[in-house]
Amino acid sequence: MNTQSAAQAAGVDDGAIGAHGRLITLDEGIYALSVPAAAPRGEAGGVKFPVVQVSAPPSDDYDLVEIVTGSGDLPEWCDTAGGVVVVKAPAGGGVVLVTTFGPMVGNEPSEVEIRRLGSGAALPAAAAAPKPAPVPHPASAPAELRSELVLHIEREGDRRFEAAGWAGTRGQRRRVEAFSVRPLETLTPGDVEYKAFGPNGRETPWVSDAKLCGTRGRGLPLTGFAVRLAPNLRDRFDVLYEGAFFDSGVTATMRNGEPCVPSVKDDPLEAINLRVVPRGAE
Repeated sequence: MNTQSAAQAAGVDDGAIGAHGRLITLDEGIYALSVPAAAPRGEAGGVKFPVVQVSAPPSDDYDLVEIVTGSGDLPEWCDTAGGVVVVKAPAGGGVVLVTTFGPMVGNEPSEVEIRRLGSGAALPAAAAAPKPAPVPHPASAPAELRSELVLHIEREGDRRFEAAGWAGTRGQRRRVEAFSVRPLETLTPGDVEYKAFGPNGRETPWVSDAKLCGTRGRGLPLTGFAVRLAPNLRDRFDVLYEGAFFDSGVTATMRNGEPCVPSVKDDPLEAINLRVVPRGAE
């Protein structure tokens, strides 16, 4: 049986998969997006349709939303059983794209319920989200300085996170293979220095300027890291950080260039929690 005949026998014509997307604007915060179960409407290549993807598209107006976790094996995907995807919108808000894939006929967008965690309020997905609140003046901003992490994650590639909580895929055992740090206020990219540790005692030099530290495409996990500020800033700010590792779990809080390494030798890193705060403000 050829490929086209196999797809037709499964209930989906080869090349007849369609998609409907819905762009949702979110204020800063953490949200649970609930995708309802749907009756199967065909299958091809082992995929039962419809399937729904929640993604963070690039935007000229907003920083990237973080896909925090999900109820499925792949956090951003929901199958016919439905599921929940938790996302985190950065300061200033962000956008997510909810895309339903399935046969061209009967492929309606899924009715996604959006609930802001901690508020208990549910918003219909079709409703326009309120405009994001203005960024506060630095005099009224929290003491913690905003930073951005880019992690190169196994099977996901480069992902961008605002350093406000855990960056990475904590609990999913996907190794971090490289990372970079870029301050978003007060400091410049050259003010932050960082290094990475790898298997068998591998250690990189200190790098800065938001350059990626580690490797891409070689399957080599990071097994530790360290972050510090340039010498002229070390009496003004502290860098505090933790690492989450496959088997060692979460480390104690390290600071100002101390190695953050697991208790189990060569245990892969899966997430980073980083803060930059004025000295004495932790």
